[in-house]
Amino acid sequence: MKIKKNLYLSLIIMLLFIYIGLLTILYCSESANDQAMIRTFGDAFWYSLVTLTTVGYGDLVPVTPLGHVVGMVFLLLSAGIMVTMLGGLLSFITSEGMPFFLLSLQQKKNWYYFADYGVESNTLAANIYKEDANALIIYGEKRSSQSESPSYPCLFLSASPDKIVAKKKNIGTKCKVFLMKENDIGINRRAINLNELPVEVYARTTNGQDKLSDNIHFFNSYECCARQYWRSKPLCSYENTIVLIGFGNYGHRILERAIMTNVISVDQHVAYHIFGDSQEFLSVHHCLGDMFSINEESKQKDSLIFHREAWEKHHALLERADRIIICEDDEQKGWSIFWTLRKYYLLYGRIDLRNSWKAPGISCFGTNEDIYTTQQIIRTDLNKAAIMINEIFRRSVSYSALDWERLDDLHRQSKIVAADHLLMKTRILLKDETITKLTASAVKEAYIRYCETKSSEEVREMYRRLDHMRSYRFYAFYNWTYGLIRDDTQRQHPMLCPYEELSEEQRQERDAAWELMGRLYGELE
Repeated sequence: MKIKKNLYLSLIIMLLFIYIGLLTILYCSESANDQAMIRTFGDAFWYSLVTLTTVGYGDLVPVTPLGHVVGMVFLLLSAGIMVTMLGGLLSFITSEGMPFFLLSLQQKKNWYYFADYGVESNTLAANIYKEDANALIIYGEKRSSQSESPSYPCLFLSASPDKIVAKKKNIGTKCKVFLMKENDIGINRRAINLNELPVEVYARTTNGQDKLSDNIHFFNSYECCARQYWRSKPLCSYENTIVLIGFGNYGHRILERAIMTNVISVDQHVAYHIFGDSQEFLSVHHCLGDMFSINEESKQKDSLIFHREAWEKHHALLERADRIIICEDDEQKGWSIFWTLRKYYLLYGRIDLRNSWKAPGISCFGTNEDIYTTQQIIRTDLNKAAIMINEIFRRSVSYSALDWERLDDLHRQSKIVAADHLLMKTRILLKDETITKLTASAVKEAYIRYCETKSSEEVREMYRRLDHMRSYRFYAFYNWTYGLIRDDTQRQHPMLCPYEELSEEQRQERDAAWELMGRLYGELE
């Protein structure tokens, strides 16, 4: 690069010397002639400028033979200069010169950089543009002639984040960088050294890790889908048989969230029938048997029944299912299952189909417009309640507790699950299963109801049992077991035992999750 710069500089200096030399020859040859119109060096410069730009005023013309020769040189050069200038202008407009120039004019805007242009990127960018009137969308690649033009203003330029940041010059807010392809952080050359740049990075991954460094955040589309599903379509009290068809990435996450948040009654006995390869899941989560009946339906607690046979053989099960969730990773396969069920099976329960787009008359979930939003990816609202719960906890204890940004994944997940279960608590307290959104007014009303009913010993014990079930299920999912004292390194906890075996003090600790609602609704407002 340095050699090229030196070469260009040498070429410019050489051309400058030639130009000055021609001006000197023109001036000397003309000024010696009494009839010449070019009498000064300034006249010679003016004549060269008018000639080279092809303006040709005709106010000054050479009269000497040597002056004519220099004039011819200028005339020949003028054509080359015009072609070069026109080519440079066209190159500037059609190449990345123009986008970079436009960037330099919009440094005060909020920049959102996407490493690649695709369906997911386009959906998120469109949502960002709707929410942020001061947004500038940048795609780090050249626009393909095959793709449709986005419905929002944006720039396409094949540039890495460091070049973009250099143009930002730390003016305004930090640039946000999105890597929308799975595990892009490890394979995309544009992801190199992102932790050293003054940017906020959001990278799509297949694992559950939440952060890599202070400025690199991960999001998991499967987890986003599962949380969105159970929030928008919560478990109802009349549902006892749930069928999951497809147990890939989406199926795993749907079941995971069901295990940790679907606690609505101390007497519930929901049976989850799962069709798909479950060997890895059962091997990893080997402590689930502490809270669930595995592969056998129970009338005393929830059951997880993993079927090796094809779902098509279970006509009676499908017929009595309260809910069938089709969550195949392969959408075409999911559609095929959906139409087969509709065409050949007698069904009484609802069917929910995972699909990237909404279809009229069909209960779809996990659509791009639901998943790829700022609330899901940047998590401005999705984890709002969880962050508040952690802050309330920090203010309530006498010892130093970690803030949200410094929590490890387990403790973050524990707060997230507690926050997600607040929707269930609200529905339970208000006895209203139509509530699908956690609002300050609903939480306030639910807390008032809690205060009115907790004086009953029987009701208070029911509330404590419910939260104990939720907490126990969370730790069992992460393979924690009972221990006399809490030991994070050994994954042991003194409250991981049947409710009846808890001490009175331990039972009272479960009140905190319900009392929290009284402090939370004020924060939500």
